[in-house]
Amino acid sequence: MAKLLQRLGRSSAKHAPVTIVLWVVALVAAILFGTVGGGEYSTNLTIPGTRSQDLADRLEDELPDAARGTGTMTFTSPDGTSLTEEQRAEISDALVAAQSVEGIYDTLDPFQTQAEMSAQIAEAEAAGQQLDAGAVELAAARQQAEDGQAALDAGRDQLEASRAEIDAARAQIPDVPADQLPPEVAAQVGALDAAEAELSAAETELSAQQAELDAAFAELEAGEAELAQGRVELENGMRTLEILGDYAVVSDDGTTAIATVTFDVDAMSVTTETKTGLQDAINSELDTVEVYYSQAIASDISNIVGPSEIIGLLVAGLVLFIMLRTVVTSALPILTGLVGVALTVMVTMGLAGFIDMHQISPILGIMLGLAVGIDYTLFVVNRHRQQLMRGHGIDESIGLAVGTSGNAVVFAGLTVITALVSLNVVGIPFLGVLGNVAAMAVFFAVALTITFTPALLHFLGYRVLPVKKRAQAQSLDSIVALHEDNDSRRVPIPARHPWLTSVSAIALLAVLAIPFFSMRLGLPDGSTEDPGTDAYESYMITADAFGPGFNGPHIVAADLPSDLTDEERAETILQVGEQLAGLDEIVSVLPAGASDSGDLAVFQVIGTTGPSDVETENLVHDIRDMSPLAVDGGTVELEVTGQTAMQIDVSENLAGALPVYLAIIIAISFVLLVLVFRSILVPLAATLGFLFSSLAAMGAVVAIYQWGWLGDLFGVHIPGPILSFLPTILVGILFGLAMDYQLFLTTGMREAWSHGRPAKKAVVDGLYAGRAVVIAAALIMFSVFAGFIFSEMPMIRPIGFGLAIGVALDAFVVRMTLIPALLTILGEKAWWLPSWLEKILPQVDVEGASIDRETASRGGKHARPADNVSIEV
Repeated sequence: MAKLLQRLGRSSAKHAPVTIVLWVVALVAAILFGTVGGGEYSTNLTIPGTRSQDLADRLEDELPDAARGTGTMTFTSPDGTSLTEEQRAEISDALVAAQSVEGIYDTLDPFQTQAEMSAQIAEAEAAGQQLDAGAVELAAARQQAEDGQAALDAGRDQLEASRAEIDAARAQIPDVPADQLPPEVAAQVGALDAAEAELSAAETELSAQQAELDAAFAELEAGEAELAQGRVELENGMRTLEILGDYAVVSDDGTTAIATVTFDVDAMSVTTETKTGLQDAINSELDTVEVYYSQAIASDISNIVGPSEIIGLLVAGLVLFIMLRTVVTSALPILTGLVGVALTVMVTMGLAGFIDMHQISPILGIMLGLAVGIDYTLFVVNRHRQQLMRGHGIDESIGLAVGTSGNAVVFAGLTVITALVSLNVVGIPFLGVLGNVAAMAVFFAVALTITFTPALLHFLGYRVLPVKKRAQAQSLDSIVALHEDNDSRRVPIPARHPWLTSVSAIALLAVLAIPFFSMRLGLPDGSTEDPGTDAYESYMITADAFGPGFNGPHIVAADLPSDLTDEERAETILQVGEQLAGLDEIVSVLPAGASDSGDLAVFQVIGTTGPSDVETENLVHDIRDMSPLAVDGGTVELEVTGQTAMQIDVSENLAGALPVYLAIIIAISFVLLVLVFRSILVPLAATLGFLFSSLAAMGAVVAIYQWGWLGDLFGVHIPGPILSFLPTILVGILFGLAMDYQLFLTTGMREAWSHGRPAKKAVVDGLYAGRAVVIAAALIMFSVFAGFIFSEMPMIRPIGFGLAIGVALDAFVVRMTLIPALLTILGEKAWWLPSWLEKILPQVDVEGASIDRETASRGGKHARPADNVSIEV
């Protein structure tokens, strides 16, 4: 590999114009790909297979309206007073205008909504009064009917008594023909016949009256049934209003109104054009009203590089100038890094049109691409400059630098790429995409370092050296042997006081790691944005006017039994809503519809706390723990989705994946280092050092961004959970960088020891040989990452801080302090390797030592002994 890279570097230098043109063509192609085929970056993080995502997918199939993306707009009066009728009309007109924007499904007018809710309450109150009045009328009518029935019953009893008297009188009349009766008896019979006729007439009248009463009773029963149904409907309506609780879209004092916009597609698929068009439509209609857009609408990554990032790059340039002493040479690593970043960003932009890619992807590519691009180029440039000062020809030196330091760069780069690509193993798609983008940035950095950099070095010639050194380098006509006598130099502190150094370094890392064990993962909400931004102001105004839970509503779905009648289904839905509203952490439950089959009911649930609060996380679990929910006639299964629930599931899955990924990285680290250093204890110490520095870096992140320490300095106005994927990304990137520094320092120690130096002196030799370039490289990486600590995107800041502090701790505390101290303590045991393992391990020439030895044996075209020549760094 070293010889192949040597030939590649020499060829790139000899054909410098062609090499540069090829890279320019590649850059132009990437720009065209990103511009023409570019898609939209996603602002949401999802993991297929989580409970919330599964429910979201189901809602999209069975209840599409519930699966549409939403955002909110907060309207206030500039002077803080109640919104006037004119201002309300402005807002309503703006919302009507917004409905014509492509991608907008609907907008919800808060004043119309509030009026409808007030009307419903008024109607319920009026209906209650009407029902009470109707009940009084029905009661009076029933009393009247019952009194009539009693009178009829009394009359019927009287008729029956009269008929009984007539029957008794008839019984006294002799049973003889009527014409044989005495006259007085015949007269009596006639009187009885007349009385009986009167009774029959009275009975007929009573029957008619009974029929009228029966009709009245039937009408009363119908009225009472209608009244009972009305009371049931009123009771259900009042129960619905009761579970709504404090739900409102216009504040009690009338100063704030919240309008909801529904998009045609899910939240992940909403385009920037739709969001921008929405804002333009709303803003164009408002003259006397202020509007703030929620994070779902206002999120924007158009400014992926701001002033702080540029300052970080300038600091890196200053470090390069101090080390290299020439402006042109200092600009070369930066140029290489920028070209790699441009390629990464444009290719990423193009790929966003084909795969789901989070908005942080290009920024992560910029961060890592700049850092490794500058560092890797620096390693090659530094080696090339040293070789020019020893008498090597320009192209020969370029090839040798690529074959040696470039070989180490390739090995280190492949290590970083392996670590980042391994993110795909944890089974979280968006994290795998992030790792792939970062790996692509490293790939471009490596490829540019071993081809583009040699071409530029060819054109620069001896101008890569300081002016005072150029003539000296050009005057050499043979290769000068490099001799270093470190025995006369002061022994560095790690080797001079190894025990004190080891204990101090471990203690420092342990203290910094303490906060890590209280780390809580989550995703940022509007409260983490900068004060004054739309997302922040919308979040805070909404929280103050309606409660923090209004910023992160939940969607709760209930699976209803399939054999219910309409009345039973309505009652079941109410019972589910009432049991949800019974949780102390819930302030409002809004039934939001049901599927066409009626088997799936959806509720919008608003809690008492904000989306990123730990209480909200507990609420989601409490709702899930309620399932199955007991209702009349059976049970109901509950599940939760929505942006907040998805974020909670994502964070929990990432927290579970971190130990797995960390174990993979540690295993890779140990195996690689055993191959390179042919030792057991050195890789073990290096791997443990990586673990310590990673935990310490994450602990520092927790202390600042979750606990709020030094919050004013780092722009943390509201502490919250740590970005859910930060620890995993941090581990992957820091692993690769830690291996870089380990290689460039410890290979020198290994080389010195293998050439017969005592183990403890070999540690000193390795430190003196590599510490200057490692210090510069670490400072450059720190500067680049630190530039993102004050990024315009709050999500990026903890990543920049974590990487910056991680690089600083790993390079200066672990690699340059702890590891040399431990190797000094171990002495010769540090390089122990079982004989059986020695036989099966392949030889790995990371720094191209074989090329160095071959070059030294040739001695150049005009070999001669010479004094040691060195270049100041």
